[in-house]
Amino acid sequence: MLRAISFGFASLSDKGIMMILIRVMLLTLLAFVLLGIGLWYAIDSAFHYFVYADDGGLSAVAAIAMLALSGLVLFRMVAVAITWVFSDDIIDIIEAKHYPFEAARGKRPSNWQSAKMGLRSAMRALGYNLLALPFYLILLVTGIGAPLVFLGVNALLLGRDLEDMLVARHGHHLAAFGKGERLMLGLAGAAGMMVPLLQFVVPVVATASAVHMAHGKYRVKVT
Repeated sequence: MLRAISFGFASLSDKGIMMILIRVMLLTLLAFVLLGIGLWYAIDSAFHYFVYADDGGLSAVAAIAMLALSGLVLFRMVAVAITWVFSDDIIDIIEAKHYPFEAARGKRPSNWQSAKMGLRSAMRALGYNLLALPFYLILLVTGIGAPLVFLGVNALLLGRDLEDMLVARHGHHLAAFGKGERLMLGLAGAAGMMVPLLQFVVPVVATASAVHMAHGKYRVKVT
């Protein structure tokens, strides 16, 4: 796994991967800016309707606080959903450069298939995190409990997402990870998404790492 992750970070030196990373980062930031604006309008309207009219300052502070809290839960979902849009391009670049045989053997999913898988991933992430939300809140006072639960839930989800990206192209028998590999890759990715700034890079690096994990281990065994 360490080999796959190191190769994943090394892929950032590729111009095509870097351009995808920039697009993912910009679109993720744009999504949260729009979310922040939406929250501000919603909270401002609620203040006017239920409480009292203010100059927008209190509702803006509340919107920022809610955006910060929701960002902890929603960031992974939004970033991975956006990365799904470019995941096939990332896989194309990595396979063409490092695994031409696998590239020729695989079949790129249609845009419709990718969109369905991306939506399924986002809904699955939202559902599981909403189920875990009471535990996040209860364990928030412990300081460490909530982040650990968040890490565990999202490690499982991310590992499955990364595997699905490759299985859709190569089939389960050629691209599936072992349970331990899927968990460890998901754990590394979910932990990285909890680190400021690094969290924007992780979805692209994790996708590239998944390609190296799926194909690299097979290449080593064969040779």
